[in-house]
Amino acid sequence: MTYDYTQDLLKFIQRSPSPYHTVQASRTYLDQAGFQALALSKTWHLAPNSAYYVPLYDSGLVAFRTGSDVRRHLRLSAAHTDFPCLRLKYRPELRQHGYLKLNAEVYGGLLRESWLDRPLSLAGTVALQSKDAFRPEVRLIDIGRPVLTIPRLAIHMNRQANDGVALNPQKDLLPVMGLDDQALTNHFFLDFLSEKCHCLPEAILSYDLTVYPCETGCSLGWHDEFISSPRLDNLTSVLACLMGLVKEDRADGLNVTALFDNEEVGSQTKQGADSQILPGILRRIYHAFGFTDDDFSADLGRAFMLSVDVAHAIHPNVPEKCDVTNQPVMGHGVALKIASSQRYAGDATAVAVVKALCRENEIPYQVFMNRSDIPGGSTLGSLLSANLPLRTMDIGIPITAMHSCRELMGAADEESLVRLIRAFFGHK
Repeated sequence: MTYDYTQDLLKFIQRSPSPYHTVQASRTYLDQAGFQALALSKTWHLAPNSAYYVPLYDSGLVAFRTGSDVRRHLRLSAAHTDFPCLRLKYRPELRQHGYLKLNAEVYGGLLRESWLDRPLSLAGTVALQSKDAFRPEVRLIDIGRPVLTIPRLAIHMNRQANDGVALNPQKDLLPVMGLDDQALTNHFFLDFLSEKCHCLPEAILSYDLTVYPCETGCSLGWHDEFISSPRLDNLTSVLACLMGLVKEDRADGLNVTALFDNEEVGSQTKQGADSQILPGILRRIYHAFGFTDDDFSADLGRAFMLSVDVAHAIHPNVPEKCDVTNQPVMGHGVALKIASSQRYAGDATAVAVVKALCRENEIPYQVFMNRSDIPGGSTLGSLLSANLPLRTMDIGIPITAMHSCRELMGAADEESLVRLIRAFFGHK
């Protein structure tokens, strides 16, 4: 029976409407695979031939396997848990012209127009007052049903709408929550949130809530050759990194998967890739086994990391936006992302290593490079390898509609990515 990578991916995405939920879904997956949970705030006692994970402030996670010879090799894969979206501001309540609206801000470089006329919901964390000011009660919530929308202005009121519309995030992207009712208080959203949390409104101290499209992903195409879904960037990579680490249980050495938050806004946070969180964790692992900082530095010199994030596929209707000789197609394999600017991490040796792994394991692959006159985005690979100097290669699934409310990928590519990461960890 053929393993159904598509359904696994769609289920994982459905369970992950916020970075906090992505980490919860990842923890559940690792728990079921026998990984042991560790805490940043406690001393670690590690053993060879074991598997562990460490949550990073609820929205990131580092998981690792230790072989019988921990220093045999050091290999890492990295991805990010966040995605472009809207986030609610504090005191979000707006009562205008008979409607209830919420004040929100843009998080990351989202395609604004794609969020209009969608059924939207809310997910994230809510912090409640407790007996200890330094330990608020933090609850993970998902409204789980459509409660918001951002209606588009009719073409009759803007005859130039089909020529392109500039959307002001403070005016045009505020979600509508309902019709005004004089019986409601001015803190109607806190009242709504308190019902969901089963607490008094005054017990809510803060929250971090993501507005997300309340839609399920699906297979698409004549032969179901596509997947259409929210959050393909970058949950395709998160799940592939987890599956590659879990499924390759015969590997020796130290194999690590790091899932970071805040990549879409620069990664300069305590749980972001442009921090000292991963170098610190790796040193703690080495020290737990009695190795020195010099041992760690020596092993970095021969270590390898895969930075896993989506790539741009050639667009079927706008092919001229793609490079003239490097044109990844959805469904044709993993994309190796190369840029001489080093906005994607890699060098000739790193490219050769990944190509060799693909060839040895019959994994289809392609090369992505930006057009010379169109600067591309960046990934966490270059940031990580600057703070943690080791050879790194950027790879990912080629998609279209990147940063849209709903993105498109080739259904066959998730299996290729999982197989590559598994081969990477298991190669002797």
